[in-house]
Amino acid sequence: MSEKLAGFGLGMRRPHYRSYIDGTAPVDFIEVISENFMIAGGKPLDTLMKARRNYRLALHGVSMSIGSADGLRSDYLTELRRLVDMMEPAVVSDHLCWTRIDGFNSHDLLPVPYTEEALAVVCRNIDRAQEAVGRRMLFENPSSYIAFPGGMTEWEFLAEMTRRTGCGLLLDVNNIYVSAQNHGFAAEDYLAGIPMDAVGQIHLAGHVQGEHLLIDTHDQPVPDEVWALYRAAMELAGPVPTMIERDDNIPELDELCAELDVARSISADSAAERIAA
Repeated sequence: MSEKLAGFGLGMRRPHYRSYIDGTAPVDFIEVISENFMIAGGKPLDTLMKARRNYRLALHGVSMSIGSADGLRSDYLTELRRLVDMMEPAVVSDHLCWTRIDGFNSHDLLPVPYTEEALAVVCRNIDRAQEAVGRRMLFENPSSYIAFPGGMTEWEFLAEMTRRTGCGLLLDVNNIYVSAQNHGFAAEDYLAGIPMDAVGQIHLAGHVQGEHLLIDTHDQPVPDEVWALYRAAMELAGPVPTMIERDDNIPELDELCAELDVARSISADSAAERIAA
């Protein structure tokens, strides 16, 4: 049986592989991109198996394409199930997005419109995905740079999605901040509208200022504004497994762990405040 995800973790990135294999990285869990290990052997899978002996594991996908109107790929689901059975991760997750259509893969996390029609497609695909992998999955809120007219808010869409399918949420706090700034909504309204009992994991990351919009780049430290929003999320959700994503401009492991200690401190402070109240 897989262990329950708990505590504070990091994405397992190549510069730090040795620390995870040795079990010396001071984290509670690791997260990897599922597609990087959906192969029938070889060095990547061997590396993950060695690290898995030391840490709880979260599998995070980027290519399921849960928003695809033409459904999910059977071969993809089969490969993912094989990896899940082999690694017994604590969490399996992907994104609320679409990445492909008619065999074309954009290699990008493209937004879905927040309409009833899109919701029906997404929920149908989630039902199939959860049946295929044999467990409840988490789906991450995206960062977005365009807004479709009409429909419902993102948080209303996510709330209804979880209600209809029983899936959980991977709440990316940086993505909430980026989208709120880009589209002019209040991040606090977003948090208030999320079913916090469905949140099974939290992501933290950094971003950069583009010419007109904030861009979710995962190549910067977590900024103060995102830390403040994380504090607000902790006050609403209580303790939730939290990790920092860093995909480029990757610093030394000690620097990332120092950042993770900030998350530990915020979570501990929020827990103490709830007890005092």
